[in-house]
Amino acid sequence: MTVAAAPLDLTDAAVVGDPYPAFARARAVAPVQWHERLGLWLAFTHAEANAVLRDRRLGRIWTDKQPAERFGSFNLIHRNAILEMEPPDHTRLRRLISAAFARGHVERLRPWVEQLAGTLVDGLVERSGGAEPVDVLSGMAEELPVAVIAELLGVPDADRPLLRPWSNAIVKMYEYGRTAEIEDAAERAAAEFVAYLRMLTEQRRRSPGEDLLSHLVGVRDSDGDRLTEDELVTTCILLLNAGHEATVNVSGNGLLALLEHPDQLERLRADPGLLPTAIEELMRFDSPLQLFERTATEDVAIGGVTVRTGQKIAALLGSANHDPAVFEGPETLDVGRTENPHISFGAGVHFCIGAPLARVELQASFGALLARTSRLELGRPARRRPEFVIRGLAELPVVLTA
Repeated sequence: MTVAAAPLDLTDAAVVGDPYPAFARARAVAPVQWHERLGLWLAFTHAEANAVLRDRRLGRIWTDKQPAERFGSFNLIHRNAILEMEPPDHTRLRRLISAAFARGHVERLRPWVEQLAGTLVDGLVERSGGAEPVDVLSGMAEELPVAVIAELLGVPDADRPLLRPWSNAIVKMYEYGRTAEIEDAAERAAAEFVAYLRMLTEQRRRSPGEDLLSHLVGVRDSDGDRLTEDELVTTCILLLNAGHEATVNVSGNGLLALLEHPDQLERLRADPGLLPTAIEELMRFDSPLQLFERTATEDVAIGGVTVRTGQKIAALLGSANHDPAVFEGPETLDVGRTENPHISFGAGVHFCIGAPLARVELQASFGALLARTSRLELGRPARRRPEFVIRGLAELPVVLTA
């Protein structure tokens, strides 16, 4: 039996603004439902969304955007991406990337990340002076993760302002209801990004350093295998796009949630030891990625329906993270929540490879905000980005007092 989805328009401003009431209504209908307009199944509950992410019969099967000649660079950076591969190609690529990451790059950067977060917060406090609203999004949430990924990869300081505009343009391709202008901008950004990283990769081949890009250039596995240039370039773009977009949006969504729940903000101030737990709760409470697609490689029974070979099914991460069958009081923000099996980082073989780095960045930024301010208040209403899949803010005006 096909279960039709409860009305869920992913371009509706009310749903984009706050999808969680719509998710709750849908979960009450059925765990998995067909969405006619999108042409795919949607998994609303935690059990079914988790199963979608873990079932090996549901794969990330990349199909080039058409016409191929229009999307040459965009297709290249996805065709060679670990996120769009299944074993054995995925296994090989993840092994090589993990070997480069295993050289302690994340922990090496922790003191530098904490120092940068402190400097950025001090700048915000100075500009606000306890009276003037300043945008925490552009002043810290966007700046920190881009700087960290750039430092990790060894991107020169002068080139770092190029990175976020490229990433912003590319990730808009993951939304529904795109315009031709958005698609053209994504292809231009992908082409420029690829050309830049080919140049930087060649520099590291000639003159390697201690950065991650140098290690990705030189890494080999026990069979002597190594990354192709296309895989290397694609991996760097994925690290930037996935690595910083999620962190930016957890920072923005999470700080807004704390400002709207001042009791939880003060609880965190009173007990900074709760910070690691609080970060997990902020990722659960307002997920930075709301939808993740898979394709059935054979017929799969899930949530009382059959997903036929070739059909798509999407895990709705935000809905799963608010499932009352798993989370007690899911609509309540609880920075001390210890039972928190959220799936914001994904699950299974595609679990986010950058999760440790994201946690370092988020603990540093929220830690600096708590340690270097005595008061944080929303200066005027936050402005949300008009996209559903990648959920984040466009502006977060905050008054900060030292």
